[in-house]
Amino acid sequence: MSRIILIPGNGVYNVNVAMWYPSAVNLLAQAIDDKTGQQLFPKGGVLQNFPDPLGAHEDIWIKFMKDDIKISEKDVVVGHSSGAAAIMRYIEANKVKGVVIVSAYHSDLGDSTERESGYFNRPWDWDAMARNTCWITQFSSSDDPLVPIEEQRTVASKIPGIEYIELQDRGHFNRSKVFPELVANVIQKMS
Repeated sequence: MSRIILIPGNGVYNVNVAMWYPSAVNLLAQAIDDKTGQQLFPKGGVLQNFPDPLGAHEDIWIKFMKDDIKISEKDVVVGHSSGAAAIMRYIEANKVKGVVIVSAYHSDLGDSTERESGYFNRPWDWDAMARNTCWITQFSSSDDPLVPIEEQRTVASKIPGIEYIELQDRGHFNRSKVFPELVANVIQKMS
């Protein structure tokens, strides 16, 4: 039984009102497979505040994902910004059904908070990420003011088999209460 799980970006103190997070999780948790008439995510969605929301430290977030959320190989996980970095590190060693990363990056971007988070202090295992999931989709925006598009394109070029979707005028995906492209992509992947 699958769940849809959201891993927020850092700086998000209340995921229940942040950006597109609640609408995407709620729509996906209610989605029905047109072919079978069954719910795509029979165990629903997980939209939970994370500890250490400002620093998003790897040791705290990965432990929380394992011990509290208990992400399993049947789950689909959506990670935004720092949440994308967290899920990328998570799937280097753990299996999940599917992954969506939004505004993903592979370096600390020259930012001390990112450097201290722990995600960027060693090489990425791109092949393990691909092996540990059935599918990965990445959403990027060419006008992202926080994550340069080159960073996002590099991530897409490194993960074997990734589906890369580059949108225009979406910024850091933090200006909208809806994300229909993400919802449609996950439904298509799960149907």
